Amino acid sequence: MAAAVGRAVWPEIEKVEREKRRELVLQGPALDDKLRVGDGLLHPRLFSLTLLNYLEVSGCTELRAVQAELGLLIHLQNLILCRDQLSSLPPAVGDLRALRVLDVSGNDLEELPAELCQLPELCTLNVSWNRLRELPRDLQRCTKLAVLNLSRNLLTAFPPGFLCPQLALLATISAADNRIQELGGEIGLLPALKNLDLSNNQLTEIPYELADCSKLKEMNFKGNKLNDKRLEKMVNGCQTKSVLEYLRVGGRGGGKGKTNAEKEEVKDKKKKRERKQKKDSGGGEEDEAEEVNKMMLRILHISENPAPLAVSVSPSTKEVRPYIVCCVVKGMNLKPGNSLKRFLTAQTKLHEEICEKRTLATIATHDLRLVRGPLLYDARPPKEFKVIPLGRKEINANDLVRQLQFDAEEQRKQKKRQNVSGLHKYLHLLDGKENYPCLIDAENTVISFPPITNSDKTKIRKTTCNLFLEVTSPTSLQVCKDVIDTLIKKMAELNKFTLENKEEEVLSDSELDADCGLPEPTTNQNSELESASQLVVEQVRVADMEGNLKVLYPSKTDLNFNSSLFMVVR
Repeated sequence: MAAAVGRAVWPEIEKVEREKRRELVLQGPALDDKLRVGDGLLHPRLFSLTLLNYLEVSGCTELRAVQAELGLLIHLQNLILCRDQLSSLPPAVGDLRALRVLDVSGNDLEELPAELCQLPELCTLNVSWNRLRELPRDLQRCTKLAVLNLSRNLLTAFPPGFLCPQLALLATISAADNRIQELGGEIGLLPALKNLDLSNNQLTEIPYELADCSKLKEMNFKGNKLNDKRLEKMVNGCQTKSVLEYLRVGGRGGGKGKTNAEKEEVKDKKKKRERKQKKDSGGGEEDEAEEVNKMMLRILHISENPAPLAVSVSPSTKEVRPYIVCCVVKGMNLKPGNSLKRFLTAQTKLHEEICEKRTLATIATHDLRLVRGPLLYDARPPKEFKVIPLGRKEINANDLVRQLQFDAEEQRKQKKRQNVSGLHKYLHLLDGKENYPCLIDAENTVISFPPITNSDKTKIRKTTCNLFLEVTSPTSLQVCKDVIDTLIKKMAELNKFTLENKEEEVLSDSELDADCGLPEPTTNQNSELESASQLVVEQVRVADMEGNLKVLYPSKTDLNFNSSLFMVVR
């Protein structure tokens, strides 16, 4: 600690002190340089910022430990220490009695301090992508816990007595990719459980008590070698409701007759046999087409596309937000009922979850008819480019960020809140950046300003059926691919839902007016997309300024869904 005392105060800390801010975000290469000077320790002045309620220190390769003085930040509600190199957490974390969110994902933690169990307000705990072999024994004392992410660790079991009625708010447990060997019947004691992911573990049994979780909507047990092979097949291909029904009657042999799920399985086998017989006799074409169209994704290769969209990447993005993956998706039906609202809500949810509040990646979706290619992904000084944000007038990027910062502070004061909300909470992701990333079309118009907003010029509307998708990230190319994979899967599910519910198509006058003058898809495109359960995904090539390929999406390794609900035709 003595080595750190004489260090110059970091400008970010001085700014928070001077303006009495309640949020501090530290991340990126510039922070690594400061940490090297201070022997890998955070500046001691940071721990005098006792008004802080949000602290984020992320993406720092030099941060391997946090000082015990962390416990002085008694008003802290959100502590984000993700994607660093932490090998331990100080016991003083137990002094943060107001803490609601703790995210230490993507580190090298092998254990968590027992004092973690002393946090009475803790709602979200994310310890994924570490090396944990066990959890603190008294974690059930965190009675307000609602979201628990344990994925990608080395856990072999949950702590004894952890799954208990005291965790009355626990709604989500993500524990995929561990070594968990047993799930006890006490799982049925969690009254609020909605989502359970135990895929890719070492389970041999699923307790029938799981069927007592009345609110359970989504569960994943894929990748486990279950003793009950029928159940193993069901968890790989059936809906949660069917699996729970099977468990409710005690599994195989649990009742005298067959369950409805078993009957459906028998029917499916019978239909498959009939289809095979028809195919052998030359009469199965219609059934085969029906099977394919259940939820089909067809890949259109760039060599098959007479006018493919292309993206060039400027070297200036390397220091700001270097990774981008794009593609075109055709065949979305956003006209009926609330289909557009569902799509936008799904995108927001992905930003909150898989994108980790836009810190890992940002999604932008555009109406393809309004995109003028080729495109350039660039990074420019914020005073030198303008954008038309969604629902706003044209403004240069620098003024937009300042205006949003002002709006955020005014909104926070009016509502007497400690944290900002909405679009404003992502502004800190641009802190310390000399250049801002932007995607520019052939008319030199900025159509996207990640991670803040995309342009009103290319916004999605109910009449949109062909979309240009763009995912950017400061972290890695694989993150972009994972996010866009998930987005396309969600789009296919939403399209299927719209088709099955047969909602009425209603367009307002303003929507019809806004669509006037836009080119319609060609006849060939319409014939390709006449099945509402099919989406066509067109490859988009991203290259550097010399034309060297950086990424072509989707490739053979992308969109490999392990699901009986999808069929990807390449």
